[in-house]
Amino acid sequence: MVSTLKPQLGANPERARSHNKQLVLRAIRHVGTAGRAEIARASGLSTQAVSNIISDLLGEGLLIEQGVRSAGRGLPVQQYAIKPDGGYAFGVEVRPTAVFTALVDLVGTPVLTRRTPLRSAEKSTILETVFAQLDSVLTETQIGKGALMGAGIVMPGPFGDTGLTGTDSELPGWNTGDPAEIFANTLDLPVFVENDANAAAMAERMNGIARGLDDFAYLYFGQGLGLGLVQKGQILQGAFGNAGEIGHIQVFVDGQAVALESATSRLSVQAFLAREGLEVTNMEDLISLYSSANRHLLLWLDNAAQALSSALSIIENLFDPQTVILGGAMPDVLLDHIIARTALPERSVSNRPDRVHPRLMRGTSGRMTATLGAAALVLHQAFTPTIAEAR
Repeated sequence: MVSTLKPQLGANPERARSHNKQLVLRAIRHVGTAGRAEIARASGLSTQAVSNIISDLLGEGLLIEQGVRSAGRGLPVQQYAIKPDGGYAFGVEVRPTAVFTALVDLVGTPVLTRRTPLRSAEKSTILETVFAQLDSVLTETQIGKGALMGAGIVMPGPFGDTGLTGTDSELPGWNTGDPAEIFANTLDLPVFVENDANAAAMAERMNGIARGLDDFAYLYFGQGLGLGLVQKGQILQGAFGNAGEIGHIQVFVDGQAVALESATSRLSVQAFLAREGLEVTNMEDLISLYSSANRHLLLWLDNAAQALSSALSIIENLFDPQTVILGGAMPDVLLDHIIARTALPERSVSNRPDRVHPRLMRGTSGRMTATLGAAALVLHQAFTPTIAEAR
């Protein structure tokens, strides 16, 4: 039998030092501000090792001294925190009609966000637009390119020539070649490429309701429906980056088998309402219809809750998450309605009395969720002690 295991990277002092720096940064980010002894306990490193690493991080401009705190008897304890302007991440979400970009600081606070229409979805046009936006963002903010830790790119999945798409794509020309390598060469930056659901899940973990969670599922409502899976703090990607294409699974609505995203996505609700003569072009239209208790929208929501209940059983029993989070480009009031009416399956490993979190939760919604998530991919690598695959 031929082994399919990937070769493991051996240990060396430089890699161990980088790993320990990430441990310290993660520990400080988790508590906000902390002293050396507290950081040592949280990271599992010795106090002396933490002292040396803190000195390095202060010199690199990634940490800042944050005053002192009295610790009872003895000298006051110096506190440390992440330095917000110690680094920046560039996030990009590519859609067929527009490119969304965001620049965030080291603690994940957006510095600038924007939307740029695309004159075409061709590869060359997208690359030119993203490069121009990076240059424009840096010029407007007066932030040097050297302060950028990398770029996160969000693109529609699935990636490659698959049974779901064949050679068709929302973005012509991207079925072949390595998008990460292509963007890295264009931007001259480390690049991380993900689908929108994975990026949104990471944004939720960095600064949303999933902060502090290591194992959760994120259902992303976009044009379709995607599933971002985080296990042990890492995105579950699959062999070719296509894990989580849940919109194509079969679920039951009123006893009929349908594709999940045909009953739950933004395109689904638009098509459903269009058949009733109602045109919906943005989230404000949906909010208005919901406020007026439009019966057609309420019927669609009931159907969506049925479909989600069927899918929830699959997600929970396959992945055993701490919780399942709903978010994306769908109004909060609609997500809350779906959550309230979703029947939680009894035959599930998640149906247990010692739960800490609800089985269904609402996360961050809005059109920039995946864009900010793209930037969060970069920050995640800075705060996570692992060997990242960036180009």
